[in-house]
Amino acid sequence: MKTIAVIGAGTMGNGIAHTFAQSGFTVKLIDVSEKSLDKGMATIAANLDRMIAKGSITQEDKAKTITNIITYTDIKDGVVGVDLVVEAATENVELKLNIFKQLNEACSHNTILATNTSSISITQIGAVVAHPERVIGMHFMNPVPIMKLVEIIRGYNTSDEVTKTIMTLSEKLGKTPVEVNDYPGFVANRILMPMINEAIETLYNKVAGVYEIDTVMKLGMGHPMGPLQLADFIGLDVCLAILNVMYDGFKNPKYAPCPLLVNMVRAGKMGVKSGEGFYDYSESKKAEKISKQFI
Repeated sequence: MKTIAVIGAGTMGNGIAHTFAQSGFTVKLIDVSEKSLDKGMATIAANLDRMIAKGSITQEDKAKTITNIITYTDIKDGVVGVDLVVEAATENVELKLNIFKQLNEACSHNTILATNTSSISITQIGAVVAHPERVIGMHFMNPVPIMKLVEIIRGYNTSDEVTKTIMTLSEKLGKTPVEVNDYPGFVANRILMPMINEAIETLYNKVAGVYEIDTVMKLGMGHPMGPLQLADFIGLDVCLAILNVMYDGFKNPKYAPCPLLVNMVRAGKMGVKSGEGFYDYSESKKAEKISKQFI
């Protein structure tokens, strides 16, 4: 396996492209927006510069990584001759199904089709392509170049051969792959999102404030960041989408998103990406200033 296509140049997509390229793979980064591609490449360059500053890579390593990435705005052009496609578009089921329908037409039947979805059914995605045994979940964690875990999700039809190939590939990237089965939220988000949602419920019910909730979880439970800060980092819209997938999948009220989360997303308060969530990021990307609505 030498050539990888990554669909989506956003936070996850550019991180996945960076990781593959730094490991010596040829990467075709695809996004319908030229602006998004430019922003994605700028992010990769900036992240590589930080690695140089820390002494973990050299200027030559950066140059090789950037050279390994080619950008495209058309899926059909971008997937020609690739061994693997990793879809990393927005967490929207209709969008992902549409992308995989295009991949079904544009890719050879030998191409492995992976999705970075954090909650959507791999079996459902696989159902729209011929040879669904080649469809698999490859859920990277954010920030991709740093985080070691990759959740490898087997759909109902995913083959043993494809699973083994992707597990081995993940190890070549310096990651630790963990195989899980295809149920809403998989493992990571099935456990994480209810915790985040409960933290938002705790704030909503005025049990404690933003700072207090995050401090209890950091100092009391040893979490590197509090659940409200983490929700901001992930994106409140993404948290809401994942909770909705789990609620729809299980029909269990414990996965129902908190009304406060729903209203914040409706108001455009998405967290770090929008400049405000539970914290105010207008002056710093660090969660140091609590959003005025929670003071």
